[in-house]
Amino acid sequence: MERIEVELFTDASNDAVVRLPPRRFPGVLIQGDSLSSIRDDVAGIVKACDQGDVDEAREEAAFRLSNPDELLARYTAALKAHDIPIPFYQAP
Repeated sequence: MERIEVELFTDASNDAVVRLPPRRFPGVLIQGDSLSSIRDDVAGIVKACDQGDVDEAREEAAFRLSNPDELLARYTAALKAHDIPIPFYQAP
């Protein structure tokens, strides 16, 4: 294990926006239990697709999209608050 200093752009919550040296852009720190939940959500969508239940898969995917949308909104707000350019295209 190595101890380093990081830049913290939001509160130290479950989805903190941090920048690791020497990275140009910050990232989002996702706790392991949250990552596991995201993985399980995607696995459920894949299972519905494998079973041919496209409606269920679409419904589940639409419901689960809110979490990444919230993370992305928090990320972009943090970057804007610190005058850091957004490192990806944002649709108008």
